[in-house]
Amino acid sequence: MRTRTIDETELGITWVMDHPMELASHALVSDGKVWIIDPIDDPEVMEKVADLGEPQAVLQLLDRHNRHCRRIANRLSVPHIFLPEELRGTPFEAVDVVDNRIWKERALWWKDTKALVVAEAVGTADHFFPSEAGAGVHIGLRLNPPKKTIGTFMPNHLLVGHGEAIHGPRATKALQEAIDRSVRDLPRSIAGIPGQVAKRWRG
Repeated sequence: MRTRTIDETELGITWVMDHPMELASHALVSDGKVWIIDPIDDPEVMEKVADLGEPQAVLQLLDRHNRHCRRIANRLSVPHIFLPEELRGTPFEAVDVVDNRIWKERALWWKDTKALVVAEAVGTADHFFPSEAGAGVHIGLRLNPPKKTIGTFMPNHLLVGHGEAIHGPRATKALQEAIDRSVRDLPRSIAGIPGQVAKRWRG
C-alpha cells in the first residue's frame, strides 16, 4: 500500500493511502511536540514526521482502527493511547462521538487552530458519498448523525480518517452540510453501495 497524497500544513502532516478506503493519518505538531493519529506506517512519511519534533503519543480514535498504531508507538517508545479521554499536557480536547457496544469513537478538537479530527463518523472519501461541500456521514450513522457532538463545532480544518483534509471556511460548511443532509442523502448513499463494493474489490 502506497501513500497517495501528503498534505503538509501549519498543523503538521496528513497522509492518505492509495487504497479503496482512502485511509488517512495525521501527525499534529504544537510547540515542537508531535501527536500521531490513527497512522498507517510509511517510511517516507515517518521521516517527515520525525522532522516535525519530539513524538509524544500515538492516538487511536476508533476502537476498530487498529492500523499500525501499536507498531509505531513501540518503535518510537511512546504511549499508544486507545480512545483518549483526558488529554492533559496536549492542545487537544477529546470529544465523545459514538459510544455503544459495537462502535466507540472519539474525536479531537484543537481549539487554538480550530482543527477537528474525526476518525470515522464523517469522512471525505468516495464511500462516504460526500455532499458538494466535500464531506459525508458514515452510512452506519446516517439515520442518527452526530449532530450533538461534533456537529456543534465550527472548524477551520477538518481532518478525517478516510479521505483528504479540508482547510479554510469550507471545513465548517462541509461538516454542517454532511450532518444536515445525512438522512436526506441516505437513498443516494444506498444506491451507490454496489459501485463502492466493486471499487474495493478491484482495489
